[in-house]
Amino acid sequence: MSTVLFVKANNRSQEESVTVKLYSTFLANYKAANPSDEVIELDLYNEQLPYMSAAMINGIFKVAQGMETTAEEQQLADIANRHIDQFIAADKVVFAFPLWNMTVPAVLHTYIDYLNQAGKSFKYTAQGVVGLLEGKQVMLLNARGGDYSQAHMQAYEMAVNYVARNMQQFGITDVTTIVIEGHNQYPDQSAAIVERGLESAVAASKQF
Repeated sequence: MSTVLFVKANNRSQEESVTVKLYSTFLANYKAANPSDEVIELDLYNEQLPYMSAAMINGIFKVAQGMETTAEEQQLADIANRHIDQFIAADKVVFAFPLWNMTVPAVLHTYIDYLNQAGKSFKYTAQGVVGLLEGKQVMLLNARGGDYSQAHMQAYEMAVNYVARNMQQFGITDVTTIVIEGHNQYPDQSAAIVERGLESAVAASKQF
């Protein structure tokens, strides 16, 4: 049995959001294919996720060193550590997120800030950063209305690239990506584009 963490970073409805359609399709089919797995759903919009701040950074450091904290520092460190500990404990992690304004929603950026902790997800060495979370499987589910596969648009895609590079920093190399894109740019092909993406999600859910 595997523990699978589903991280959702879009609070729009399925009718409004292709990302949420993609998430729901993958989730339902994964559960059907893996009934014995423990599935944990984390909707970031339902969480209280304060931005990374001096008090949080100081709190995380002090807790790790066994030092005394202020009440604020302890509270903020507890939030960040609860999320990174849950992430580390999962065997597999699924991220579902849109590309908004060329990047990820702020709640996902904040969540990933929590995951970037030296000594837990990576360590510093003389040769550079070394990830500490090898062996974990990650699935990235992303939808974007424009077509960022075109050469002149690739540099503007800072959502999938951002999440994937962070996973790489954590030492996670088993990363699969499913992207639905262009459904707004090509309205005459929109339904077919979305359908193909959902079919890919169904197939991937049975292999993940």
